[in-house]
Amino acid sequence: MEHILKSFQDFAVSDEAPPQVLEEVSFEGIVKYIKSGKCKNIITMTGAGISTSAGIPDFRSPGTGLYDNLQKYDLPSPQAIFEIGYFKENPVPFFTLARELWPGSFKPTPCHYFLRLLHEKDLLLRAFTQNIDTLERVAGVPEEKLVEAHGTFATSHCVDCRQKYSQEWIKEKIFAGKDSVPTCEKEDCNGLVKPDIVFFGESLPSLFIERVGKDLPKCDLLIVMGTSLKVQPFASLVSRVDPSCPRLLINLESPPCGGDPFMLLFGLGTDFDFESERKYRDVFKQTTCDEGCFELADQLGWGEELRTLVKSEHERIDKKKTNVTEEAPTKSSSKSPQKKSKF
Repeated sequence: MEHILKSFQDFAVSDEAPPQVLEEVSFEGIVKYIKSGKCKNIITMTGAGISTSAGIPDFRSPGTGLYDNLQKYDLPSPQAIFEIGYFKENPVPFFTLARELWPGSFKPTPCHYFLRLLHEKDLLLRAFTQNIDTLERVAGVPEEKLVEAHGTFATSHCVDCRQKYSQEWIKEKIFAGKDSVPTCEKEDCNGLVKPDIVFFGESLPSLFIERVGKDLPKCDLLIVMGTSLKVQPFASLVSRVDPSCPRLLINLESPPCGGDPFMLLFGLGTDFDFESERKYRDVFKQTTCDEGCFELADQLGWGEELRTLVKSEHERIDKKKTNVTEEAPTKSSSKSPQKKSKF
């Protein structure tokens, strides 16, 4: 709520448009701005839309989105699978879904590799993501450049005693059987162990709060991709950059725009202005995230570099998977004693 209130206060300060940084308010204007050398601290905000071409469903697309395909779990509501209260009562649906979406089953998309190129060209200040699939990491974006606002599968903790577990440990437990539920191995605990992804009812990572305050004021270009901007406080970040900072949205659909103060206050819209005569910094590229990134790379002169990177990295990942399969040892039939789960 603090972020939304800050956005509301900034909006209410003045009706006058700040100086226009872009030579022209268009996709081509964004390209010219990046090429000019004046743009040195790009921040990206990404959502599930940058991973759909990898085979990972987004959340809200009718018919194909994750929420539309959760009926098989007999949930009280689609969102319940990510509610901490329901998880503590019945964790089986979440871990069943986790096996389907587990990191390592998918390859990064061209959009992920575009983020890596921004880093390699010393233009990426920070990559904020709502995604929990860790594909930014797989694509080679350094951990210190990432803010995984909704958490990650990379680490896990017991929900009761907070004992920490590795990704390798929880993966073994999750894939041990059809209804496997990881439980804490600490003596006298036996609590549920959950990947460090943020459920409804949980606080966002402290790193998110820290980096929002330090990074957003430095941002000189905000690139938003693959998100409906409906989840707060993440969505409010678009209003936290300097009022003169150019903002590019690459998405199939535009979120509610116009900057109505009450919509902003309650997280029901954005202050993007793509259409009015007063627009001076906001550009909407209506396309898929991959196509948008390829077109941006092409106009920047990075197109061949991006395509070569995607091809070589996908080949490397495929080769690694093949080698792992060929070298995988036969599992021993002996099992170490385990505490019995209460689920």
